[in-house]
Amino acid sequence: MPDQTANPSVPPAPAGRRVLCVEDEHFISELYVRALSKAGYQVDVIADGREALAAAQKDIYDIILLDLMIPNLSGIDILNTLKDPSSVPPIKAKIIVITNLEQREEVRTGIEKQADGYVVKAELTPSELVDFLGNIQ
Repeated sequence: MPDQTANPSVPPAPAGRRVLCVEDEHFISELYVRALSKAGYQVDVIADGREALAAAQKDIYDIILLDLMIPNLSGIDILNTLKDPSSVPPIKAKIIVITNLEQREEVRTGIEKQADGYVVKAELTPSELVDFLGNIQ
């Protein structure tokens, strides 16, 4: 294993950090799973909004990659539920919204205020996503 202390720009290995990837596009989720698994993350993929919310509420994940357009419950509804302290005890996971959906500025700003990160899928390769997540504390 390369010595990462020699290069401070390389984030430390994730040491088995758990990621919930909420994504209904199989091709995209497969790309993310390959890249994240290769980097040492443990990744679960759920394509259904209701199932994803139930899994996220178990609070076993370090990071949640949350697509906005998924079946049965939108990513925005999931984000609102997870970030609402009156309905769910605070979860430890960092929530990163991943989308290709064009947002009006005020909608995007509202999402960014609740989420811990906002990524446009078309602008980030899977390896760049790994680097981005490596910097999430």
